[in-house]
Amino acid sequence: MASFMQIAFQEAELALKRGEVPVGAVVVSAKGEILARASNQTEGNDDPTAHAEIIAIRAACEKIGAPRLPDCDLYVTLEPCAMCAAAISFARLRRVIYAAYDPKGGGIDHGPRFYSQPTCHHAPEVVGGVEEKQAQRLLKAFFASKR
Repeated sequence: MASFMQIAFQEAELALKRGEVPVGAVVVSAKGEILARASNQTEGNDDPTAHAEIIAIRAACEKIGAPRLPDCDLYVTLEPCAMCAAAISFARLRRVIYAAYDPKGGGIDHGPRFYSQPTCHHAPEVVGGVEEKQAQRLLKAFFASKR
């Protein structure tokens, strides 16, 4: 798990250097192949949907030529928001592994708890808190620089 999460952190660092909220994501096949990696691009693209998870899911789907990723896992440095949780569900990802919990904006273990809703058609396995301290350091440094 940790090696794929470290790649997600590399993506988060790239976002940080561009002045974006430092979130990175990686989609990995069941065979351990990285299908896509991405970082937040909301500011640079003037696109509120350009979260790392959404970009990585789109790229992975394009790579395999299918709208769903049922045998794939998503590694991401921050608990996905409700929008990303929905995209993860629609993509039918097998598992989501994330680093930092997000009590304010998270959509999986906080906020709307998307996968617990009766309207959710697919709930992936979720593992939170993997390398949490590293993610917290990145996020705290970013937001401290904005104050």
